[in-house]
Amino acid sequence: MTKYAQCILFLFTTFFSNAHAQIERTNSLYGTIMSRDSLFFSVGFNTCNVGQVENLLSDPFEFYHDKDGISDKKKFMADFKNGLCKAPDTYRAKRILVDKSTEIYPMYKEGKLYAAIQNGDHLFYEKENNNPEKLVGSAKFTNFWFLENGDWKMAKSLSFNHEAKHDNQETALDNDKEIESWLKENKILTLGLGIIKNGELQQVKVFGDIKKGVSAPYNTYFNVASLTKPITAMVALRLISQGKWKLDEPLDQYWTDPDILNDPRHKKLTTRIVLTHQTGFPNWRWMNNDKKLNFQFDPGTKYQYSGEGFEYLRKALEKKFRKPLEQLARELVFQPLSMNDTGYTWNQNTDESRFAIGYNKEGKPYPTEKIKRANAADDLHTTIEDYGNFMVSIMKGKNLTAEVFHEMTTKQVKTKNDKYFGLGFEIYDLGNDDYALSHGGSDLGTQCIAFILPKSGNGILIFTNADDGYKVFEKLLVHYLSEQGKKIIEIETK
Repeated sequence: MTKYAQCILFLFTTFFSNAHAQIERTNSLYGTIMSRDSLFFSVGFNTCNVGQVENLLSDPFEFYHDKDGISDKKKFMADFKNGLCKAPDTYRAKRILVDKSTEIYPMYKEGKLYAAIQNGDHLFYEKENNNPEKLVGSAKFTNFWFLENGDWKMAKSLSFNHEAKHDNQETALDNDKEIESWLKENKILTLGLGIIKNGELQQVKVFGDIKKGVSAPYNTYFNVASLTKPITAMVALRLISQGKWKLDEPLDQYWTDPDILNDPRHKKLTTRIVLTHQTGFPNWRWMNNDKKLNFQFDPGTKYQYSGEGFEYLRKALEKKFRKPLEQLARELVFQPLSMNDTGYTWNQNTDESRFAIGYNKEGKPYPTEKIKRANAADDLHTTIEDYGNFMVSIMKGKNLTAEVFHEMTTKQVKTKNDKYFGLGFEIYDLGNDDYALSHGGSDLGTQCIAFILPKSGNGILIFTNADDGYKVFEKLLVHYLSEQGKKIIEIETK
């Protein structure tokens, strides 16, 4: 056995023969060591704060690396200053601790705590010039923290099992623990992810906590805000497919809002105009100074996103069929697709313990609104599995006639370059006769989006419960939808 191997064996034998059982995360020692870890890496290593790193190292200090051998404190600091931090303006390395990978073991002598062992996994990222940050490697580590005159110092560190990671290999988004760490870094408490491949919902995952300290279950309820609109659109399109409703029939046959009764333009309103956001209405009437509904331009002449339009359609549908929207959706959409965890309103069957409470950018929770009256445009609660199966049914044109499906996927009105509205869905023109159907949802404490690619049979759903949950959209889209995801990002950002 080599001298180096003997040294490593000695260290591991010494560490673990004296260690007590792993401590719980609620233990104050766990918090102390995690604080030291954050000071060393997040405050020191990741920012090239040389003084911070050096101050946390014991003297003597020993570093054992499975690729680069053994270093003392002098060599370690020289490598840090003259290597990683030599040109911090053009090159940066960052270490991220894999969430929930840390184990901490206290060490005692004659009943007195004198040291702690920290085991865990970490990832390493690089950033050069203005290029995006990229994952380059992973490793396991063991740090020996020694209590010196009441202060914790790192006396020994072992870094081993290094693996290179590149764009064509497993990335952080393929590893559940790494996703949890990434979400924590972005201050997103809960992420629901649905992956559609070959025309089927193949993967459903929910990450993080449903509320602080409580892990989010597989069937977590999310408020998906404007992802309500595609459900309402499908109610109307199903009725049209059944011959019970007409796409271009004036809605004043069934309903006219009192606010616009004396404006003859209300006679131009149809289901097609509502589903393509060409009503001329504001998004919500309360945005007007007088809080009343009005036309801001002639219906059918241009695009303007409007929740009021969908509410107008709801009232017309309810007048004709003498059923509330919730019942119509249950009969036409929810029951046929076994969407048992989806609804416009809260009732006795809604399991509040599964609801992802929304949070603002400061991490403070919003009050949970238990909706009692259906809004055709907002506040649907659902799960990744339910809404994922709904999107698969859209992709396949399930329960729609070929003519209605064609109308739904036809570019009805342009909203920006290579982006249009069809009937109830946004259409992204990806070139080469390829396209994506999409809709998003944004409200206080929720940022959600769904995409399907009918030609390839692929798609993705991303649900979050944070005001700035949109921060994770781009990376997930590119990772799971590849070139088509990049094209979607280009359309959105140009």
